[in-house]
Amino acid sequence: MAGSLVSEKALRQFCETVLRKLGVPAGDARTTTDVLVVADLRGIDSHGVARLGRYVAGLKDGTMRAKDESRVVKDTSATALVDGGHSLGQVVGKKGMDLAIEKARKTAVGIVTVRNSNHYGIAGYYSLMALEHNLIGMSMTNSGPLVVPTFGRSSVLGTNPISLAAPALKEKAFVLDMATSTVPRGKIEVHNRLGQPIPPGWAVDETGRNSTDPKRVLDALASRLGGGLLPLGGEGEELGGHKGYGLALMVDVLSGVLSGAATGLQVYADEKRPNVGHFFLALDPAAFRPLDEFRRDMDRIARELKDSPKAEGQTRIYVHGEKSFARMEKYRKEGIPLDPKTVENLKKIGKDLDVPAPL
Repeated sequence: MAGSLVSEKALRQFCETVLRKLGVPAGDARTTTDVLVVADLRGIDSHGVARLGRYVAGLKDGTMRAKDESRVVKDTSATALVDGGHSLGQVVGKKGMDLAIEKARKTAVGIVTVRNSNHYGIAGYYSLMALEHNLIGMSMTNSGPLVVPTFGRSSVLGTNPISLAAPALKEKAFVLDMATSTVPRGKIEVHNRLGQPIPPGWAVDETGRNSTDPKRVLDALASRLGGGLLPLGGEGEELGGHKGYGLALMVDVLSGVLSGAATGLQVYADEKRPNVGHFFLALDPAAFRPLDEFRRDMDRIARELKDSPKAEGQTRIYVHGEKSFARMEKYRKEGIPLDPKTVENLKKIGKDLDVPAPL
């Protein structure tokens, strides 16, 4: 089956209708859909509407609550702790970042941690929210164990993404949005579907040794025999794998330990009651210097990078976020590309819930 180009409007309407059919209130369905569609618009299709089935299953089996049951359990002028109540991670995540932004607008800084949540989509969605208020935004989340620690052979940590967004003046905002693993699990799955080997440095098998066999890696992960994704930098310390491992652990400290959420192996230990943790920060640059000066200097460093000498054979240097902003413009005009497997899954979801697929 060929892939498809789908209009943003049609895709949003489909996802919202599916979520509403499962009891999600209109506003929360809109929020959850927005996180999924923005991921696809920015080219992060591993976390876009391809993940809708995960939320449909979670809502059906009760691991994700259709109605938002999150609540603030501890609050100060600059900080808050939110209990997600096992609600949809996107809804809880937006509430957490909104609260951080509200506090930053009053006190220059807002930090919100979340426990008892679910998968919240792309980390960048929440850091981007801060840009609308000329704030610096940061977002992190822990996740189920897929990544092996340096010198280990069993996955203990999640892909634990980090995102930071900072406003510029005339240049595009700086938006870093990255997993702390070399690649997400989805890339291993794509190679497995296509019957292609994975590059060395992506994952290890159950012995803890580098593997290029995607099926062996996925089977070992599924049965918890060992093996898993490698941290950013790859195997060992020679190329900095211990640094990626440290970043993943840092995310678990801020998202899990600080909030009282689960960490490491415990994040999905109880499949009926996941306990994912998030961390959100909003910071006002104007608390340090005039906002326009900050934004002007963000432009300057971006131009210095892009105008610096190019490697042989290369014509352009990008600053983080530029490619994603360009994709958003392109996909909004031409339609969002969906791969054949995603198309098939959306049609199945639509058929099961009697919602016409937007294809």
